[in-house]
Amino acid sequence: MEHITLLLGIVIITALVFDFTNGFHDTANAMATTISTGALKPKTAVAMSAVLNLVGAFMSVEVAKTISKGLVNEEGIQPEVIFAALVGAILWNLVTWLVGLPSSSSHALMGGLIGAAVASAGIGAVNGGTVVTKVLIPAIAAPLVAGIAAYLAAKLTYKLGDKVGEKTSAKGYRAGQIASAGLVSLAHGTNDAQKTMGIITLALIAGGALAPDANPPVWVIVSAGVAIALGTYLGGWRIIRTMGKGLTDLQPQQGFAAQTSAASVILASSNLGFSLSTTHSCSGAVMGAGLGRKGGVVRWSTATRMFVAWGLTLPAAALVSAGAELVMRVGDVGIAAVTVFLVGSCLAIWLISRRQVVDHNNVNEVEPAGTTEDPGVVTTAMAAVTVPPTVAAAGTAAAVTDEDLRATIPAATQTETAPAAKV
Repeated sequence: MEHITLLLGIVIITALVFDFTNGFHDTANAMATTISTGALKPKTAVAMSAVLNLVGAFMSVEVAKTISKGLVNEEGIQPEVIFAALVGAILWNLVTWLVGLPSSSSHALMGGLIGAAVASAGIGAVNGGTVVTKVLIPAIAAPLVAGIAAYLAAKLTYKLGDKVGEKTSAKGYRAGQIASAGLVSLAHGTNDAQKTMGIITLALIAGGALAPDANPPVWVIVSAGVAIALGTYLGGWRIIRTMGKGLTDLQPQQGFAAQTSAASVILASSNLGFSLSTTHSCSGAVMGAGLGRKGGVVRWSTATRMFVAWGLTLPAAALVSAGAELVMRVGDVGIAAVTVFLVGSCLAIWLISRRQVVDHNNVNEVEPAGTTEDPGVVTTAMAAVTVPPTVAAAGTAAAVTDEDLRATIPAATQTETAPAAKV
């Protein structure tokens, strides 16, 4: 093994902690639809995903090369910069996990790396062309491509299933979901585990333990694969609930369409070396599949919160990482202060999460009352002018009572009428 200094060792451990958070943060990408449709039991699903994430980590190193060689200039980058980048990425992962939002761990890492590099060496330390072509463009294209593919696939599955009974069709697609969920997990390992490999390799190069342009050593590949697999097995139940129940209600046919489409996009991007967000791909596929069923809906209030989180990921992680890098310029005291801040923040977030536990026992429970979406202006207006069939039928045989009319108007639009005065 290469010569590792104390600071470099801290950076490597922190990178593996990030990889661990990446695992449980992104478990929902592969298994949320499988769990929500009942194709697999929750614990079985995350165990299967963990194994396949580990296998996927050994299949390619193209994305790792993008992180270690293409995103920032290696010259002038010190291990402290990598540490600062990881601080921003880890904290963003944990905050979004706490609120159950499926944001991109990949973009958190890249945002942290960009912010720390700019704070350390200026804007010239970042390769703008790589950021645009291999980060920003895939970030926009991935959910659109996966969503359209899932929409068309869901339409096709229902059309093909017209000649088969609904129960038989659902049973077959549940089996298909298990296979497609495994494919997403494998794809996740080929893409996300490599990002940690790339960041550790970059740290080793910055610390002088590896030659410039070196590929990830075997021990880096193994440790990154194991870390993301352990995190995946832990299960990010809060985000699984949002992806499986919060965005839309999926049937097995839709779950199969969503996972197959997302896996295809992720695997294609891994082979091209694009540092793609698996979260963007899978979320787009879930929404596309949700709209692919006749009468299917997407809960746009949840989707909007998710889109906002996507937009904030890069700048938020970059700002935290830039601040951490500036503090560490003080020297050992600064490094110690940032370390204490990171550990304390992680502990605080975990303690807050204990107030309302979400785990494999309640991940599929319906959201409590009061958290559902408002019907909206159009829905309220339609309800106000539409006479229910029961009232219409009653009107043909007898006079419609005031009670019947009031029942057709939403409670929020009703006003109290003062009783007429007696003469």
